[in-house]
Amino acid sequence: MAIVSHPAPDVATDGAEFARNLAAVRACIVAAAGRAGRAADEVAVVAVSKTIPLERLRSAPAAGITDLGENRVQEAAPKIEALGHAVTWHLVGHLQSNKAKAAARLFDLIHSVDDVEVATALDRQAGALGKRQRVLFQVNVAGEESKSGFAPAELHTVVERLAALPHLRPEGLMTIAPQGAGDEELRGAFRTLRLVRDQLAPAFPGGQWRHLSMGMTDDYEIAVEEGATLVRLGTVLFGARPA
Repeated sequence: MAIVSHPAPDVATDGAEFARNLAAVRACIVAAAGRAGRAADEVAVVAVSKTIPLERLRSAPAAGITDLGENRVQEAAPKIEALGHAVTWHLVGHLQSNKAKAAARLFDLIHSVDDVEVATALDRQAGALGKRQRVLFQVNVAGEESKSGFAPAELHTVVERLAALPHLRPEGLMTIAPQGAGDEELRGAFRTLRLVRDQLAPAFPGGQWRHLSMGMTDDYEIAVEEGATLVRLGTVLFGARPA
């Protein structure tokens, strides 16, 4: 399947416009899931709301969004405090270990656990809060120097260590597709993540391993065809980001 271009719509300034954008996205997910012989309800839309002000963000839950994603802990904090946990909050951006305390307090699911130090810090902070922190392990499937994440080849050894942390609850893997990749390279990256997950699941049955967080505005249909359960979408829903 050729990549379907998803130009940023006009800024979604009201609930009706956001709802139209969301309906179009869900129609694309239904079609992509159908091509792969999957049920569309296996795929959740994480509306990535970085730089979106709170007054605009309120339209997302009103339109039926149940999952909101943020890239930065500092930006997310006032939004989470204002909107509460009527939605599931996802941290999808890079996490530094010195932000682990706030991240464990604020977020329901953290997609970007990309090294042992971050995982250990999250485990410690989650323990202090009396919770098991839901996490995904970030995998750098293409080996790009500009991206964080575990190499696929090292993941089994790393997970063997991290799965023993008592206050983390691994639920799957996340990846960011190679920048500027064509259809087949994208498909190969997403397929690699799925295969790595399928190898980990029986080896570490203590984790649920149900999630594959992959696919963004320009490539989410291919990601759905290759098994994504969480797609991280921003501009296709909210329109162009504020300057």
